[in-house]
Amino acid sequence: MANTPHKEKLTAAIANPKCDADDVALLNEALEAYEDWSSKLSGLTTTGKKRIEDMTSLLNSYKDFLEVDLIAKRGTAFIKRQKGQLKLDNSVIEEFLVHLATDKVLSGLPDFRLEVGPQTAFMSLAFTPSSLNALGGKPAVTLKEKDTDFALGKTIHYQFSTEPTFPTKQTSQGKLVLAVLAAECKINLDKTMFQEAAGTAGRFKQGCPMSRYYLLVEYLDMEPEDCRLTALDNVFLLRHTKRLPFEKRSVYAEVKRQHDSYPIDAEVVWRFVNELQGFVDAVWYDPQKALQRGSFI
Repeated sequence: MANTPHKEKLTAAIANPKCDADDVALLNEALEAYEDWSSKLSGLTTTGKKRIEDMTSLLNSYKDFLEVDLIAKRGTAFIKRQKGQLKLDNSVIEEFLVHLATDKVLSGLPDFRLEVGPQTAFMSLAFTPSSLNALGGKPAVTLKEKDTDFALGKTIHYQFSTEPTFPTKQTSQGKLVLAVLAAECKINLDKTMFQEAAGTAGRFKQGCPMSRYYLLVEYLDMEPEDCRLTALDNVFLLRHTKRLPFEKRSVYAEVKRQHDSYPIDAEVVWRFVNELQGFVDAVWYDPQKALQRGSFI
């Protein structure tokens, strides 16, 4: 998948036949602002926490322009109604997260190529032979995968055969992306979304027990819950606020007031970065130290 998910959504929306001339003009203006935001992100020379503060400031400026000045103030009825389906807003955070996976933010990253950003990631693999006789042929492999907004992982290539020489007719092969860390980006989070994400996190951890799974949320639409009762590792509330009531969500003044009052908090982003850094630094499992620890884990 592309490491510029927001740009891909903008260009796809511009090419959408349902967008009229006014929509396209507005989206082209958004694309121009995107290019400026992306250029400024890439041009930052700061490191560590200061870089996160600078990145978050640029993020707030771009999202204010896109979501307030363009969509809320000047957007057509189609753009306002379909912005969620077109993923014009939550894909901004997806692309922002890609810029965290750099040695200017995280130390100790490996020197081999990691898969970073939106991925179709591995959840489980099963063998599903159709009969006893089928065991002598090419192994039937069923792979379960799921699109995730942000992943940190590696492509794994696999090959299974019923013969040690791996003849073509008796060999199944393929590849998968093993996401050892994944995150979903949500504009708003309600109870149903939370439960679905918790279920997804559980399935990810069945395939890779040491993996981590997070939610990054702008607006909360439920009562907070203790995610330790689920497979989720944490839910980060980027704006410290709840979702606007339905009747206010399309009102320009209300949208602007909420953006002004509750910008994305660089401290929350930094907390997420610290989670990433701790995961990068950790030895996930070392059985040789079991006796020294006095326990298996």
